Amino acid sequence: MTDIIDGQPGIDSTDAIGSSGKGDYSQHGSNLPPPVESSDFWSDRYKMNHQERGVALIINNKHFDEMTGMGPRNGTDIDAMKMYDLFNTLGFEEIVQKNDLSVKAMKMLLRSAAKLDYSNKDCFACVILSHGDEGFVYGVDDRVEIDDLVAPFKGNKCTTLAGKPKLFFIQACRGTQLDDGADAHDGESGEPVDLRRIPSEADFLMAYSVIPGYYSWRNSNKGSWFIQAVSEVMNKQWKDRDLLSMMTRVNKKVAYDFESNSSNIHMSHKKQIPCITSMLTKDVFFNREKK
Repeated sequence: MTDIIDGQPGIDSTDAIGSSGKGDYSQHGSNLPPPVESSDFWSDRYKMNHQERGVALIINNKHFDEMTGMGPRNGTDIDAMKMYDLFNTLGFEEIVQKNDLSVKAMKMLLRSAAKLDYSNKDCFACVILSHGDEGFVYGVDDRVEIDDLVAPFKGNKCTTLAGKPKLFFIQACRGTQLDDGADAHDGESGEPVDLRRIPSEADFLMAYSVIPGYYSWRNSNKGSWFIQAVSEVMNKQWKDRDLLSMMTRVNKKVAYDFESNSSNIHMSHKKQIPCITSMLTKDVFFNREKK
């Protein structure tokens, strides 16, 4: 079983043995998200009992054009399968997986998804499995800014998703540093309607496999450390915990349960910690509340 870093050209072949954008806040009404009713606005939970759960996309880039200098991402198909199964468990009716997409195809796929009508849907989710660097992920032919992929879903552009969770899970490197780790020791209804507006950039969750500047590890037989943890934690806890609580446990699992071990001393005993950036304004519970 080999662990590989989702990194830059010339480095991806290194193996190790694993032990286990700004919004537009103009005053023009056409550029603003639709108003939110009082009962939903004041709730601490997102409304997750619409007619449909929503749309989930999986972009699984494994093979890359020779000119990129990127090697194949062995193990990524396991990640894609795990996330497909997880989205199915969470009740997503429409799960779309696309493999080996160019930058143009990635942009087109996400723009098309942002044009859908989410009025009767709870949320949107997207998984990107690829090589990367800080601020970028790779299509099979080039790199693209993550902000460019996310932008179509902002509340002033995808208005039927305004006020609803937009969840992105990104398995990719964010730099070239290796985490040496450190030793640690344990220590001790019927309400009146009150229309309100919300920021265009609200209600996003960006779940990155690693913090900025660092490599992200992937096992060729078991998949990436991050997706392994997301799948295991969420499959066990989605009925009882909110999303951010589960992602904290994902961080713990990746941090504590995985470590590289290699004959190359420079690649041995390395660690990883995911980075969860939340613009969510409420708790995301996937268990459906009674209407």
